[in-house]
Order: sequence, then structure tokens, then C-alpha cells
Amino acid sequence: MMFAAIAAVALAIGIVNAFSFAQDAAWRGDSYDIGRRLFWEMSSIAVILLLLPILVLAVRRMRRTPGLAARAAIGAITLLGFSALHITGMVWVRKLALWLAGGAYDFRFSLATVLYEFRKDAVAAVLIAGTIWLLESRRELKSAAAAPPAPPPSQQASSPDVIWLRDGASRIRVVPREILWVASAGNYIEYSLADGTQHLIRGTLAAAESELARFSIVRVHRTRLANLDRVRGVDLKPSGDFELAFDNGQTLGGSRRYRRAAASLGSRTAPAGITTADRPAKQS
Repeated sequence: MMFAAIAAVALAIGIVNAFSFAQDAAWRGDSYDIGRRLFWEMSSIAVILLLLPILVLAVRRMRRTPGLAARAAIGAITLLGFSALHITGMVWVRKLALWLAGGAYDFRFSLATVLYEFRKDAVAAVLIAGTIWLLESRRELKSAAAAPPAPPPSQQASSPDVIWLRDGASRIRVVPREILWVASAGNYIEYSLADGTQHLIRGTLAAAESELARFSIVRVHRTRLANLDRVRGVDLKPSGDFELAFDNGQTLGGSRRYRRAAASLGSRTAPAGITTADRPAKQS
């Protein structure tokens, strides 16, 4: 439906542009030649439609990427790649079609020509990407609305050591003990489990922190939570930052702003087989 809607709008704009350019040419005393102008527009639109998957992937990547700078970088790279592929594809489609018809096409390659095409590509890419972004948001809202209801309180009470993560229209059952850390990723939060499994769930880190605090999963960085029950060592840095070592060998960095969480490990009773680094020595 998304591709069909974008294609319909693009074709409508292309047809209107072709007739407008033909009329402008006639008013200037040039040939009306609507067929050639329709061919210019349709060849450009055909290549744009073929490149739509690139814009879809870029938008989805941007939605899952935290930080304005990172999103801007993805957008800039996508725009440059989109324009380069569009110009190249459009030129070769026209060359091939006119060659088969016994004619020739001259793109008149120059910096001014490339900038002229790039300006049009930038507008088209931004409008299409904005449309995709809105459609993706609407799809996620519909998926969330259609998601199955949360387990009843009676069922939750009978399983206090289990949480449910909602992933679109489905729910994922997770044992908090198996969570190593939770990190924010734009509009999503990523749960990393001890067995290497990762779940990307739409939500906020603040909401996850509130739900998981009772399982000793606390904030150790502005964008990360860590399961203190799975920590076997802490490496305190001179800068005040620290690094947590989990019982499966993985590590996670923490910031000095949340150093209190690392300091609290010294007073915790570590599980069997786990040692906590930098534990104060017992006084004799």
C-alpha cells in the first residue's frame, strides 16, 4: 500500500509537470512535444520507484538510531547515494530507450547540471522519506493497538520472576535473571540476554528502569541499565567512569555520574562463583 500510494502521487506529479513544461515551451514559441516531455518525467519516476527500498531502509534505520547527529549522517549519506543512483539510472534509461528508437540522448554532464538534478532529488527524497516516516509511525500505532492484552494480575502474581516484553503485536517472555543489560536505541530499547539473544522493543529507558529496578537492573549510564546480579568485577577508571564485567565474560561501560551503582557492589553479597572487583577488604 505504501509503494502504491507513493507511485500514484509520483505519477500524478510527473504528468502535471510534463503538461506544464510543454505548455511553457509552446508559450515561448517552442514545440509542444508532450510525448518527449512525458518520457523525460516517466523515466525519472521509474528510477525513483526502483530506489524506494533504499529510502525505506534508511528511514527505518534512522528511527532506530539514537542521537540527532547520527540520524543526520544517515540522512546525508542516503541522500547522496539516492541522487547519484537516480541520475545514473535516469540517464541510462533515456540513452537506451532513444538508442532503440534510433535517436540519442545527451545529458550535457557538468557541475551545473548535476547540481540542478541534485536539488530536485533532495526535495523528492525528503518528501518521500517524510511520507514513509509517517506511514511507519501509523503502522506501529496500529500494531500496538492490536497487541494482545497483558497477562492478568493473577497470572503475573504467580510468576514474579518473569516479565513480558511487547514486540509489535506479540509478547516475549523473559526471565529477568537472564538480562545482562538494557540500552536505549532511539525510539526503542534493546534487551541483551546472557545467551546472546537481543530483543529490540519500542519504549523508553526510563519506563524499563522503573519496571526492572526490583530485579537489581539499574542505570549505570545515561543510555544503559545493567543487571548487578550478573556482575563479577568492576574496573574503576581514573576519570570516574567504570567498566562492569559480567559472569559470561562480556563487559559494559558505565559513566561516573552513576558510579554509585558500581560502588554499591562492594556491599552486595555476590552469587556463588562470582567475585566483585574492588571490594573493600575486611577490617581485622
